[in-house]
Amino acid sequence: MNIEKELNKRSGSKCELCAATENLKVYEVLPTRKGGIDESILACSTCIDQIENPENVDLNHWRCLNDSMWSEHTPVQVVVWRMLSRLRAAGWPQELLDQMYLDEDTLAWAQATGEGEEDENKVIHRDVNGVILESGDSVVLVKDLKVKGSSMVTKQGTAVRNIRLDYENAEYIEGKVDGQQIVIITKYVKKI
Repeated sequence: MNIEKELNKRSGSKCELCAATENLKVYEVLPTRKGGIDESILACSTCIDQIENPENVDLNHWRCLNDSMWSEHTPVQVVVWRMLSRLRAAGWPQELLDQMYLDEDTLAWAQATGEGEEDENKVIHRDVNGVILESGDSVVLVKDLKVKGSSMVTKQGTAVRNIRLDYENAEYIEGKVDGQQIVIITKYVKKI
């Protein structure tokens, strides 16, 4: 069974955050270790847009977290914790955060992206021009790079789409080039 079918079954074909029934997609909760249903949620396009684009956040939309915070599924708990942390200045999200309990591993996963930390403690990834990189961005290589452990050389000008950030090191990002997942140093890329 594919992930989307399993998530539809798990969620009753509803967004696991706001219970919407339309425009549902699989949302992979980063950083992932092995992927699959244990690291994904079924979410509507509205929730996904607001998770990925903080400037689009509608505070009232997220009042749904009052219900979804009690989910038994770890990836849902992680996303709820992150959104409540992002919105905590509004007051009511902090009250819900105070009620939430996450075991040590789940809390570490939730905190891995730096959500909820003060800005000076966050790991910030910047490209060669100092532009901030976000997970899911597209970049282009500014120099030829030899891929360690292989004979592959990635040429200058190669586009790498849907990058992932290394949340422990501001100099590393990951992306697929010619079907191979590689680690790239941020000073050799420019955001597209």
